[in-house]
Amino acid sequence: MAVLNVNIDHVATVRQARVTDEPDPVWAAAQCELAGANGITIHLRLDRRHINDRDVRLLKETVACKLNLEMCMAEPIVKIAEETKPDQITLVPEKRVELTTEGGLDCVRHKKRLAQVVRRMHKKRILVSTFIAPAKEQIIASAQTGCDAVELHTGMYANARGPRAIERRLAELEAGKDLAMENKLIAHAGHGLTYRNIGPVASIEGLCEFNIGHSIVARAVFVGIREATAQMIALIDKFSTQD
Repeated sequence: MAVLNVNIDHVATVRQARVTDEPDPVWAAAQCELAGANGITIHLRLDRRHINDRDVRLLKETVACKLNLEMCMAEPIVKIAEETKPDQITLVPEKRVELTTEGGLDCVRHKKRLAQVVRRMHKKRILVSTFIAPAKEQIIASAQTGCDAVELHTGMYANARGPRAIERRLAELEAGKDLAMENKLIAHAGHGLTYRNIGPVASIEGLCEFNIGHSIVARAVFVGIREATAQMIALIDKFSTQD
């Protein structure tokens, strides 16, 4: 059965809109856990546009489930990961001008640096995942550098329009998942997933973990983050257990 990691970055985005102390992502994480979330995902960016160092430190101390730290491979962030020791890091590309992470990490181009970061994380007993397009060369590079998992970028599926385009993107994700598993990588998925489009992806057998943030935080405005998390978990459970 697939599980849900809730990305709480946008709780911090609301806080930073007024540069104040609320809403607190640490409180949000606790509510997500109470709703049954398997993990909490946060992205510590170089510019600290939402999640900050204080959040990372307190979440490490308070999150009882899996703490997944999304991060780039810049040395200052790598050192923070080594010191904080989240359960898992997910390596992502990062551009200052983007609103959210766009596109997957180019593991082929950055293979040498990726291998270095993987070794350093493993010394701290931190699992390593890469956020990548479901492309053969990226999956193979992730495996060759010693990663434990890959998070397949579902953005192209989420943006697909029309039955044929959607089916094509789903087929790419399934093929990527199969190749990842053949190379002894755990297969996760995320980006652009919502209550409306999670069903077909959750139905792909072998995708065991979904990272979802914006859609859950958006619904939380109306129903609360605990209820929004529970509703997403119910959908994942429904579709991932279908024959």
